[in-house]
Amino acid sequence: MEKLPEVEAARALMTEAMAWSVMKWLREKKRVRQTADQANAALDQLSLAIKERWADDVRVAYEALAAQPTGAAASRSQHKQLSQSVDPEVSLIARNVKQADDEAYRARMDAEEAFDEAERQLSTSLAREGCRKAIHSWDLHEKAIRKAEAASHPK
Repeated sequence: MEKLPEVEAARALMTEAMAWSVMKWLREKKRVRQTADQANAALDQLSLAIKERWADDVRVAYEALAAQPTGAAASRSQHKQLSQSVDPEVSLIARNVKQADDEAYRARMDAEEAFDEAERQLSTSLAREGCRKAIHSWDLHEKAIRKAEAASHPK
């Protein structure tokens, strides 16, 4: 996977921001959020571009999973329905990418909640935690993108 300049810039800023004072956070919080949004948008765009190159069977299997409700019971019924209509290998590939995407999305929402709470409480410790969570979410998003790339050319 290619390194995205937006993500690298955001990582550098978040790493630097973990050492900021309260006053610095108050002055720079808007820039931090904008930089994080740019990184997320770049990752989303790359993910979409890769998924557009998928073979039709992989795309259909992934879209079927994405259209289903979430939760453990839904997951079992999704697996059963998908395995009846799609090649089992394609189904497994789509399910692995979907799970990675979902994990990355949850991490992203967790980071955003941490930043929101840090802002409400004017807490540098929560802001630092938001930075760590944002970096972690980008790691997970990149992992999901690598899985999506692998789905472009299954074995």
